[in-house]
Amino acid sequence: MINTIIQAAENFCIHQIRIPHTTQDDLSKTRTLIAYIDIDTQSSEKYRIYLSADKDFIQRISFIFLEEEQSDEETLIDMLLETVNLIVGSAKVLAENSDNPYTISTPNFEKNGKFDLEYDVIKTLQIEDDKLSIAIRDIT
Repeated sequence: MINTIIQAAENFCIHQIRIPHTTQDDLSKTRTLIAYIDIDTQSSEKYRIYLSADKDFIQRISFIFLEEEQSDEETLIDMLLETVNLIVGSAKVLAENSDNPYTISTPNFEKNGKFDLEYDVIKTLQIEDDKLSIAIRDIT
């Protein structure tokens, strides 16, 4: 599952942001905006997908979609939630032909702060100095 979500996130970076990225197996230690979305697999497993992005990463997305050079926190939260929808929704489409397709819920904002939540696996995408971490936690 992490592979389809990472693939969807990489596709987002390639096709929307259009700047080269790298992928790492660590967590950004900076203060971030954090949102999550729950997914239910066909095999009755449930997972929580967290997206944790530093402010500059989300501001970059806000500029791309809204052409705002300096968005307020409410707009950044909205852009984070939309990013969750775009990435996990794309991953859902990628997983439709797999052995374990899934459905997704509505994304929720968790907090603005340090990522100190429990997770099973994490990957971080970096574009220049901006980071987006994707963590998955089994909540079955």
